[in-house]
Amino acid sequence: MEAVTLVCPHCGAQNRVPTARLADGPRCGACKAQLFTGEPVAVDEGRLARHVAHDGVPVLVDVWATWCGPCRAMAPQFAAAARTLEPRMRLLKLDADQAPQTMSRHGIRGVPTLLLFNQGRLVGQQAGAMSAAQITQWAAAQLSQ
Repeated sequence: MEAVTLVCPHCGAQNRVPTARLADGPRCGACKAQLFTGEPVAVDEGRLARHVAHDGVPVLVDVWATWCGPCRAMAPQFAAAARTLEPRMRLLKLDADQAPQTMSRHGIRGVPTLLLFNQGRLVGQQAGAMSAAQITQWAAAQLSQ
């Protein structure tokens, strides 16, 4: 049976979950919290790196800022996209003001910006606010290339 590794968004433990059981609401073996909640998870740069390196599903990151109007407008859309995309994808939120290394590494000059990682590699980057449907379509298109 094929399995994927998932990083617990609560305690950071790595969990092996059979692919066929992803939609069954898997829980962390260490802290017993749900591995997917249907909501984006706020992370710092260290937790982002852990998810990118170890999650066996694609990782979609919303790089945002508290002072950014379009970011605040897109937040409920990104949350709606999480309800659609999880558990096939992990959705994370990263505060741009707390992530200077990520901003520099990926040449991010404006927020909101979406970063899509698959198997540890950046496979897509898109600046600008989008609707939930646009986020979902964009992520699917990036992964199909």
